[in-house]
Order: sequence, then C-alpha cells, then structure tokens
Amino acid sequence: MAKDKSQDLKLVRNIGVIAHIDAGKTTTTEHLLYYSEAMHKLGGVDEGTTKTDYDPEEQERGITIYSACVPFEWSGHTINLIDTPGHVDFTAEVERSLRVLDGAVVVFDGQKGVEAQSETVWRQANKYGVPRLVFVNKMDVVGANFARTLESINTRLTPQVGEHGRPVPIVIPIGAGGAADSRTPFRGVIDIIDMKAKFFDADDLGVTVRIDEIPEENQAEVARYRELLFEVLTHHDDKDLITSAVLDGKDPEPAKVRQLIREQCIARKIYPVLSGSGREHIGIQPLLDAVTLYLPSPLDRPPVTGTDPKGKGKEVKRKPDPKEPFCGLVFKAAWHPNGNRFFVRVYSGVMRPGMRAFNSGKDVKENIPKLFHVHADPARGLEEVESGPAGDIVCVIGLKDTVTGDTLCETAHPILLEAISFAESVVSQSIEPESGADKDKLALALEVLQLEDPTFKVKADKDTGQILMSGMGTLHLEVKRHRLERDFKLKVRVSQPRVSYREMLREPRTVEAKIDRLGDKPAFAQLKVSFTNFKSDKPVGVFNVINTEANPIPPAFLSAAERALADALQTGELGYPMMNAQARMLDAKFDPQLSSEDSFIAAAIKAYRDATQGNVQLLQPIMKVTVTTPSEFVGNILGDLTARRGIVERQESNSTGNLFEVDALVPLAKLFTYANEVRSLSQGRAAAGMEPFSYEPAPDDVLRQLLGE
Repeated sequence: MAKDKSQDLKLVRNIGVIAHIDAGKTTTTEHLLYYSEAMHKLGGVDEGTTKTDYDPEEQERGITIYSACVPFEWSGHTINLIDTPGHVDFTAEVERSLRVLDGAVVVFDGQKGVEAQSETVWRQANKYGVPRLVFVNKMDVVGANFARTLESINTRLTPQVGEHGRPVPIVIPIGAGGAADSRTPFRGVIDIIDMKAKFFDADDLGVTVRIDEIPEENQAEVARYRELLFEVLTHHDDKDLITSAVLDGKDPEPAKVRQLIREQCIARKIYPVLSGSGREHIGIQPLLDAVTLYLPSPLDRPPVTGTDPKGKGKEVKRKPDPKEPFCGLVFKAAWHPNGNRFFVRVYSGVMRPGMRAFNSGKDVKENIPKLFHVHADPARGLEEVESGPAGDIVCVIGLKDTVTGDTLCETAHPILLEAISFAESVVSQSIEPESGADKDKLALALEVLQLEDPTFKVKADKDTGQILMSGMGTLHLEVKRHRLERDFKLKVRVSQPRVSYREMLREPRTVEAKIDRLGDKPAFAQLKVSFTNFKSDKPVGVFNVINTEANPIPPAFLSAAERALADALQTGELGYPMMNAQARMLDAKFDPQLSSEDSFIAAAIKAYRDATQGNVQLLQPIMKVTVTTPSEFVGNILGDLTARRGIVERQESNSTGNLFEVDALVPLAKLFTYANEVRSLSQGRAAAGMEPFSYEPAPDDVLRQLLGE
C-alpha cells in the first residue's frame, strides 16, 4: 500500500552530514537516527553495524563510501538526512548531495579542528550556498579543545572568498577529555540561549536528558560566549528583535534569539556551533533541535533557476510549490539487481506514479511507474509513496535514458536545471577479465559502475586496445574492482595505477579541412574550425556559429561534425582527453550529391588533427598534500616532498600545539606510495591526506617517456 507523503513544506528539512574522514560523521548520524526512533539499536563503525554504512566495503573499511539518504521524524518535522563520505576519493558523493540539499551539519574533530578535507567540504558547501550548523564532536578525547577548534574554523574557513559568516557557539561543552586524562572531563553541554546545563544518562545511551543549572565553574565562560553571540546577532538585527533589550542590559526573549539565529543562519551570516560526543552519547538531541530550529526548509531557499531548452537559453525559475509545474533533478543513480534506482530531488510541483516525465536535456520521455523512499539498509526495502511533492527526495526504478545530473519535468512546461559538475579523474588502471568468456559481462558491469559514479570513467586505449578505468584515487579504483568481484561475480586482472594526464593546446589555430573522397568513393565536405583554449566548468566545448540562413547546410551534417569534434577532443592527440579546449565551427560547404554525415565527420576529424599536430602540451595532475607530523620529523618530511618535485606552501604548528602541519603541491606521479612512505619517514607517527588541486604542464622528460623516446 502506497504511503501518502503530503506534508507542510515548512516542516521538511533536507540536510547532509559532511566532514573530514574520521571526524565522526557516521557515528553522529547513527545517534540522530537512534534518538529519533528511526532505528531501535545503535550501530558501530568499528563493528560494521551502522545503518548508513550498509555496503560490505564500507563495513570492512570502517569508512563511508556511498551517500545514504535516510528519512526520519523529529519534533514534528520530517528530516531527509544524507550521510556523506569524508575520504577525498569519494568527493563526488559529497558534491552531488550538496547540490540538492537545503542545509548541512559540518562535523569537526574536537581535538584536530580543521583538517584538509574539512576545507574541501566547506568549499563545496560554499559553492552551492548551503546554510550549515557546526558540530564539534569528540569532546571526550585526549586534547579536545572547543575554543581552539572554534579558532581554527575562524582562521582557516570563514575568511574564504565570498564568505562573510561567523561561527557562533550556542551549545558549549562542560569540560573536555576523558575521566582518565583530564581533571575536568567532558560530561555535558550548556545551552547558552536557555542558560541551562544538560547531562545525558550513559546507562540508556544518552536517551535520558537531565536539565540542571549551570555549574558555578562554567559561569564566566558562559557569560563570555553569550556576549559574543549577542554581539554577532545584533550586528544584523534589522528588525530589532533583541538589540534594544541587549543595549538596555536585559536578557532578550529566547524565542526572539532563536528567530534571529534562524534568519541569520539561513542567510549564511552565521554558523551556529554546537558540541558533543557521539561516542559518549552526549549533545545529540540539542543538535537535532538545532536542525529543526535553524536550518532552512525548502520554502526558505531561493527558487530553483534553469533555462528553457526550447527557448534559446531563456531563464526559467520554479518556486518550491506543489502548484507549480513539476521539475526535479536526478542527483544519484545506484545499481540494483532488481532495477537501477534513481534518486530525484523534487524542486517544484508534484512527481506522481504513472506520469510521463520529460528529460529536457536528452529530449526524451521517461515512464514513472512508482515512487519510493529508500532506507539506508537494503534489508528494510522500499517504502512506496503516493507522490513526491516539492521539497521531497524520492526514488524511481528503471529509468531508461536518464543519468546523474539530468532534469525531469513536465513536457508542457520544460526547464533544464544546471547539471552537477564533478572533478576530473586522476588515476587509471588497465583491467581485463581472467576469462575471455567474461569480456562482454565485464563491459556491461563497467557500464553500470559508470552510471552510478560520474567520476569513474572507462575507455579503450586506442593504441593497445586495453580497457582503462579511471577514478579519483587508488582507493576509488580498488573499491570498483571489489564491486566487480563481489556484486558481478567477475574475476579480473588490473595493472599498477598510473597517472591520468590531460592535453591542452599550446596556441590557438583556425584550420580549413576539405574531404573529397571516402575510401575509393567520391565525397565532399568542407569545414572551417577555430580551436582555442578557454576556462569553463566543462573540460571541452564545441559550438556551431555557422550562419545557416545565409548558408543552408543540412542540420544533420553539422550535428555529425559537432559530435565528431567532441569525441576527438575527449580522446586527445596523445591519447589523453583535452582540457580547456574549445572548437568553433565557423563555416562549411556541402555538395547536394556528394556530401553526407560521414563526409562531415571525416572533415571534422581532419580539422582536429590539423589543429593539434605539434600543438599539444601534456598536463599532469597536481595534488594538494597535507602532512601532520610531530615536530622532530618536519625536516624529513620537507626534504622528501622537495625530492618529489613538491612546492611547500605552508608549514606551521597545528591547533593541538604539539604537531606540525605541512601543505605542499606535488605531482600525482610522485605520490602513489606516499601514504606508506610518509609513515617510514616519521617512525609511523605522521599522517598524510591529499586531494586534486590543478593540472600543470608536465616536464619534457615525462612526455618523452610516454612517447617511448
């Protein structure tokens, strides 16, 4: 029986949990679900029993790999929560989640503060203008320091370009560290709006919350943070909700304080900060309350903006209103043996079972037989729903032509939403089945994995015929290989990882290419094409600027040439995709008897080869490497990074005071074994993280080596 999910949009929250790896995202999520009674038993990351990390690979490694969407209820609100990965190899999962979410909870390790991937997810949230809460987790660990973590957020995150918000504490910790290592161990939190202390009963895993007066030893600290809160809030208090009361020395009404916090959080003028410990079951209920109180509903977000696919790029806006025409974005596809699942964020109107949805980017229609909500744990199955109203996240099974980033809408009211942009893959491996009989089965499985993951690419090497799979890192490719073995029952062989280089034009060229024969048959096509470098979200672009009114060439011929140019740019002259390359078709000639799509394809390929012959430079991926090391090993780390052609950008004592952090830009080719080697340089005490940073021209010796010279 389908479930009716019609509801007040004011009471809906679409949120994500984002953080650096090991900051405690999944443990925090488990507690959010447990206290909301969405599940009846707490799982553990170490035991591999968490609900959102349901995949065997996640349970084995103790990390999140796939974003999981879990609906639950709290305080009369419906919360659609997405737990995302923290490892840089799976940053695409964070990217597509933030694209469709209305708010986020950013989790920080109370001991380590801002870490490398913290900066990455913060930038991603900035990119999509996502309001967020900050949760300082692990306040029970040795060296945890709330004030120091807050300072690291202030200095390393909020000064970023375009960001003017400030982290402002609203729930602060009582103590820090554990009972065995601290005179004042972490034991509860203080709500500085209600001015009450909250203690959580360990015997029932923190379900029971005891509210008490603020301990005497915390009064001064509370006063200081409360003064900071009011100072920041009154700076933008245009309605005078609390300013007059504060200036008169009175305590403002808590309801008005919360209203102002909500307004300024949604406007990203502030980031409310809370504290706690998932492991010790402290501080999670106040975080749940903050999600409902301060993060936006779909109604609080701006109307979604797209273009009219039939109106030459005319801007179209849709409000989050069930009465508006339907439109939604497919932000995730997931393979399933009973039919691939497609997750859709509904932005306007209502998505209904039985409708014919229009894929505006591909100009095709898709049948929508049924709609579902999907729980994180596949054992709980699908929950069929009668509709997907504006603001909801629903699942559709079995779409034929739709992939991640596609727009679904009503045929009579077309709109094309901006697609999701993903980082370029940087590592490749050749792959082949152990048995030749499994060749077709492998090709099909790789196609499925590409459908799921836009950062996973597969192509055939034009020189060797090998199948190459490319991804965001060695762990990314290792997980794909395990998927092939576990889910598709394939035995495969892979090569050692290698760098995925890119190509770029050295200088712009305009060429004219003419075809008068195809094989031994007469043919005709002539194209004038300009090739230039340009900066865009997309690595390559092909544009037809031919005046077809003055030169009425059959559209099919020009479309064939466009496709051929796009394919050529993706392949590259040296076998690597072009980057920042643009081809503009300026003019063309055809013969009514001799011209065909094939002749124009041949002319496009010839134009590309003429433009790139001796005019291509090789680009290598550069990684941003962050090493955290005890001070006595800094010299070893710096010397090793220099030997790897690294450029050190920053070296300073980190927030704990007894460790050094080093940031460097290093060619990926020099880093495949770095994670192990950095430990040997520091007697196992240093740790390193890395993420893609840019592409830069590769040294000449790299190009000569690739060409076998």
